[in-house]
This record gives sequence, C-alpha cells and structure tokens, in this order.
Amino acid sequence: MGNSAENRRVLKLGLPAGSLQEAAAELFRRAGYKISFGARSYYPTIDDEEIECLLIRAQEMARYVQDGVLDAGLTGYDWIVETGADVHEVVELVFSKVSRRPVRWVLCVPEDSPVRSVKDLQGKRIATEAVGLTTRFLQQHGVEARVEFSWGATEVKPPRLADAIVEVTETGSSLRANNLRIVAEVLQSTPRLVANHQSYADPWKKQKIDDIALMLRGAIAAEGKVGLMMNVRRTDLKRVLSLLPALKNPTISDLSDKDWVAVNTVLDETIVRHIIPRLKAAGAQGIVEYPLNKVID
Repeated sequence: MGNSAENRRVLKLGLPAGSLQEAAAELFRRAGYKISFGARSYYPTIDDEEIECLLIRAQEMARYVQDGVLDAGLTGYDWIVETGADVHEVVELVFSKVSRRPVRWVLCVPEDSPVRSVKDLQGKRIATEAVGLTTRFLQQHGVEARVEFSWGATEVKPPRLADAIVEVTETGSSLRANNLRIVAEVLQSTPRLVANHQSYADPWKKQKIDDIALMLRGAIAAEGKVGLMMNVRRTDLKRVLSLLPALKNPTISDLSDKDWVAVNTVLDETIVRHIIPRLKAAGAQGIVEYPLNKVID
C-alpha cells in the first residue's frame, strides 16, 4: 500500500521553457539527472520517480512556486523581482545559453536620441516586457513615464513606437545591430532555484530540494575544470607541485614503488594544454586528464 503511486511522495519541480530549457536540462544532466522532453509535452520525464517536472515560462515560474502549484522551480532573479513573488531562494545558479555572465536589463534609446540620463525620460514612452521592473526603476529616479508592455521585437520599436526601451541583453550585439545606446543598467539577473515557503518547511521536500541544489551547484563548479593525474618521482615532486594551481592542495598518494607518488589535482581546462608539457619536462609521467561532472565543496 505505502508504495502505491497514489501514496508516494512527489516533488513538483518547474523547469524553464524557452531559451533556458536546453541549458537547464544540460545542467541537470551533468548533476546526475536525466531529463527528456517530449515533442509537444509540457511534462518532461526525469529519472527520479520522486520528482515530477513541468515546463513553465520563466516569467511565470515564481508566481506558481509562490502559490504552491510547484514546490520548487528554476527562474531568473529578474522575474522574481518583476512579479514580486514571495518565494524562498535556495541557490543562485550562474549559467546561461550564451555565457557565464549575468543577463542585464538595460534602458536604451536610439543612438541619435537627445536622452542622456534617466531624468530625460520624464513624460516619455517606454516599451518593455518587464513593466513592473521598469516602473519601480523609474520611481527610484523620481521619473514619471508611460511604460507599455511589449509583446516582442522590442528593440525595433524606437523611435516611432517608443522613445526608449528596457530590454534584456547578454552580449549587447542585438542592441548595437539596431543602433541603440545604453543609458542605464536597470538590473543584473542570474538564474535561481526557488522554493515555496510551505514546501521548504516540509522536511522531506526540503531535503529533496537541498539535494538538487547541492548537485546543481557541484555541476556548475565543475564547468571548465578537469582532473589531472600523474606519477612523480619523490625527487621531482617539489618541482612538479610548483607548477600546479589547484582548488586546494593536490592529493598525493604513495605508490607500491616507494620512490614514486601519485598526484591528483583539479585545474582550469584552459591552462591544461600549457601546463602538461611543463609537467612532463619536470619529470611527471603517466599523465591522465579526465573530465569532471561535479565538484562538491
């Protein structure tokens, strides 16, 4: 009876639909979870029978978590602020579809616009998908303007349909392509794993959510890092260790031949091709580079 589908405990987890969907799935994969998306399904499958996934737009995620429709979900800090949702922030997850940088919400005007500061937008028309975010930003600067919701293609609206826009950017390339100039930064945003307050007060759900957070954080910590193993004569050890940067001190283990030790360390993937020839020249042998899925502190 206790193992029946009706009685088993399930954590309802929201995954972001759209641009972050594949990045989120890849992060979960590296964290040890396998997520599969059906062609038209909003219910991805995950290889954990205690988790039920639902695809939700990041813009709506925090509200559904707040209301208890979901126990936890992945969304951006920007959408938590935009909706004013009351949720528990479990962990910040710095990943994105383009880069490791936070996304930026910026206030932009056409290159030839006379607007030079936020104050110059008094009484003007601003188009944006983040109406709440923009309105609060203007209030902080004592500016009253007409903020209109934009359904998309926001960057092409100035100057005919709007005097300015507030738009999200990672690289700024789309803004430059549309001859837009940044006047001010409104907000920096990174993805967050958030939880419903009541769900997080439940010991079983809290443990489940914390376990997911730990594994996701470990997967992110491993990004761009590799492990390196090698055998080193004790007489060469000091010279080899002087070449090795590491998260912490390298692990050194005795080998059956007492004149040799095994050295194991973690380092940035970008320096491996430079450091391996130097390690070999310093006397290291049997050098093995291996990928890392997770680094748990």
